[in-house]
Amino acid sequence: MLVLLVMLIVTIPIQTHSVKLDLPNGGPPPINAPAIDLEIDFDGTPIWNGTPVPSRTQLDGYFIAAAAQIPQPEIHLRPNRLAKYEAVARTLADAQGLGVPRIGFVGNEQYVE
Repeated sequence: MLVLLVMLIVTIPIQTHSVKLDLPNGGPPPINAPAIDLEIDFDGTPIWNGTPVPSRTQLDGYFIAAAAQIPQPEIHLRPNRLAKYEAVARTLADAQGLGVPRIGFVGNEQYVE
């Protein structure tokens, strides 16, 4: 019985869990690409370049306008330490869905204890 168990364990293929990542392709970074500061306040309110955005529709409009610019600007996302994960994830999903792929997190030092 032990031999059958060992054979079963050896012959079962190892399951691999993969996570799809969109990594940079290694091309040169765009020259003079503008940057947009996007903060997520503790209550989930997005702040676009220092101006609070009252609705998700208006934020989507900002994302569409940013996606249409050439060269596309970088979005520097700075979530507040107390912001809910849901608000940050929704903002990232909206940006990606509306064609703004260049997003980077800034201010990560606030999470180091």
